[in-house]
Amino acid sequence: MERVSLDDCEPSEAADGVHLALMAGTDSMNVQHFEIEPGATVDEHSHPHEQTGFIAAGELTFLVDGEEIVCGPGDSYAISGDEPHAAENRGDETVRGVDIFSPPRENPSWQSE
Repeated sequence: MERVSLDDCEPSEAADGVHLALMAGTDSMNVQHFEIEPGATVDEHSHPHEQTGFIAAGELTFLVDGEEIVCGPGDSYAISGDEPHAAENRGDETVRGVDIFSPPRENPSWQSE
């Protein structure tokens, strides 16, 4: 069993105001903690990984196929592999949550995908 504390993780800034920290993982999936500051955006991108997530704090607006989907505290979501998506924090509170990627994903630079 692997145990990883968020306190022991060194977050990276994948885009302006978007902070990621890789946490526990296996050969088939991994957990990534994220913080997205107010006004920060994740440009449209896609990846082969399936992505599920959970919002613990704040409100995140996803943009998928021309539709806006708002997720707030207590909401989970699932994004199929290769599905183009973007996200924006339009609120005044930092969004905090976790993503699970399968297969495992490294810290990405969304600005170059």
